[in-house]
Amino acid sequence: MNKITADLIITNDGSPITDGIVIYSQDGLILDVIQNASRSELDGAHKLNGVIVPGYINAHCHLELSHLKGVIPTGTGLIPFIQGVVTLRDFPQELIDERIALADQEMYDDGIVAVGDISNKTDTASVKSRSKIRYYTFVEMFDFLQDAQAQATFEQYQAVYDGQASTGDNKRSYVPHAPYSVSPSLFGLVNEHNQQGATISIHNQELAAENDLFMNKTGGFIDFFKGFNIAIDAFEPIGKSSIHYALTHLKSHFKTIMVHNTKSTKEDIAYAQMRNQATYWATCPNANLYIENTLPNYRVFLDCGAKVCIGTDSLSSNWQLSIFEEMKTIKKYQSNVADLDIIKWGTLNGAQALGYDDLGSIRKGTKPGLNHIDVTVADGKFNLSKAKSSTKLI
Repeated sequence: MNKITADLIITNDGSPITDGIVIYSQDGLILDVIQNASRSELDGAHKLNGVIVPGYINAHCHLELSHLKGVIPTGTGLIPFIQGVVTLRDFPQELIDERIALADQEMYDDGIVAVGDISNKTDTASVKSRSKIRYYTFVEMFDFLQDAQAQATFEQYQAVYDGQASTGDNKRSYVPHAPYSVSPSLFGLVNEHNQQGATISIHNQELAAENDLFMNKTGGFIDFFKGFNIAIDAFEPIGKSSIHYALTHLKSHFKTIMVHNTKSTKEDIAYAQMRNQATYWATCPNANLYIENTLPNYRVFLDCGAKVCIGTDSLSSNWQLSIFEEMKTIKKYQSNVADLDIIKWGTLNGAQALGYDDLGSIRKGTKPGLNHIDVTVADGKFNLSKAKSSTKLI
């Protein structure tokens, strides 16, 4: 039995605790959480300066791209970045496997306990099957708006789906890549082959050109399709932003994670939440800065009561796979977002989005993991952007 305390314990199961103890077993089971602990109860507890939080949840990652760390320059913009990812995948399999294993270990060491991971191949399946992290694998499909290719595309990805780790607490589902890359027919196959209650992930509104395509059939994606010899003559714009196209074709009985959302407006968010209350909004701030040097306006999401979660994207678009660093970035650039909100985004909301109800909060009888954030706490308050480090406790 272990006892630990800190200046502040954020359980996500009630108000933060200033004079409390977390008692846990050697294997990480929370045996008790004591508020207003007496001096005798505090006796023998390991005291930390700073904050104790639940294990982090990485709601959006591309583990299979870990070998591309440092390969694609920063600041290219999304369309050149996508072109780079598509054309730079020819690496030795031994290197790919090595980098995947290293990235999985990096996330575990960072205190991440569950990951929503995008997969286009089976490269990550072996690591996931033996990892200490839980993985919800999103088998991602795209046919670039070609209805006639939807069935063949889906059949191609069935082997990827079947090869994913689904034992223990690992999960999997079929998901669409993005509005600009998925036809109505392929959306239909996603709806048909996923069970009710599944979580669906989709990249959403990462740049203005995405909305331009669906509003007016203009913008940078026109040349993108031409560059890959993809004909979109039959495509008709809908006169609305891209999220309307995606959600018109995606059934609302799935939990849905909208990813990136740098160009999402208050109206877009309200529309999505009207269609599906189980909508989550994954932000990957360091990746957004790496690719486009921009961030979402988080105040809009807060004003709409949106359920935000946090991802890292991939090592092709980030310097590290650390939810702690993502949280610090949010606080650094948009200081009006409350620290407690940011921690909830990086823990509880991500766990709920992935359907891991026993993670994301420190509660008796669960194994959520515990992390320590080394930060100055005064009168129950702290500033994440000034935090020194984050350490995995269990």
